[in-house]
Amino acid sequence: MNADRRKTLLISDLHLDPSAPGIARQFVDFLRGEARAARALYILGDLFEAWLGDDDPAPAVRSIVAELRALHDAGVPTYFMHGNRDFLIGSRFAAETGCTLLEDGTVVDLHGERVLLMHGDVLCTGDTSYQRLRRILRNPLTLFLLRHLSLESRRKLGRKLRAGSQMHVGATAAEIMDVTPAEIVASLRQARVSTLVHGHTHRPAIHSLDVDGKPARRIVLGDWYTQGSVLEWRDDGVELRTLGR
Repeated sequence: MNADRRKTLLISDLHLDPSAPGIARQFVDFLRGEARAARALYILGDLFEAWLGDDDPAPAVRSIVAELRALHDAGVPTYFMHGNRDFLIGSRFAAETGCTLLEDGTVVDLHGERVLLMHGDVLCTGDTSYQRLRRILRNPLTLFLLRHLSLESRRKLGRKLRAGSQMHVGATAAEIMDVTPAEIVASLRQARVSTLVHGHTHRPAIHSLDVDGKPARRIVLGDWYTQGSVLEWRDDGVELRTLGR
């Protein structure tokens, strides 16, 4: 169905939240416009500022679910990878939106090239306190318990986690929260690829690397706080660009 579609789109870190309706409007325009002509759409985590569970009835959540479903029904395969803000997204979300859930660290074929896709937070190994919290929250037992809490309990916990995250960011040096170069090389080497695409750090750029004497690259997706960051992948190359408001 999508053989004539010439580009694949990759995005991350929209942090959709009712307090920032402009971002949601831009995302909906993107889904209804440019994304409809894509071969596929990859969302590499933190689509939402906070995801309380697939049973959240909030209108802002339901509207985004409906828009993603419409994109799927229009014939555009959509893939979603968990971020550190929406790691509770589960099978119900996938069924309702038509999105395929990807494991963090998945290798995909993009226009003939094998590419490693990650959210990016596991690459920030210098932030040891965050990595400890991540291991706790992503533990299968923790996920099971969280999903079985009442929605109101999850709301309270979500507020506490966001407040704690803001304090942590304010008290931690930026270089500690950035990726660890050695971890980038190790990830590329383990996956046996020469290109890594990730988000999380909100520092959009294309970095040239050398891995074992061979050229490689790391493409970092930007956030959507002030403009939409989109990676367009075509048969003839890639372009990291922004969507103006």
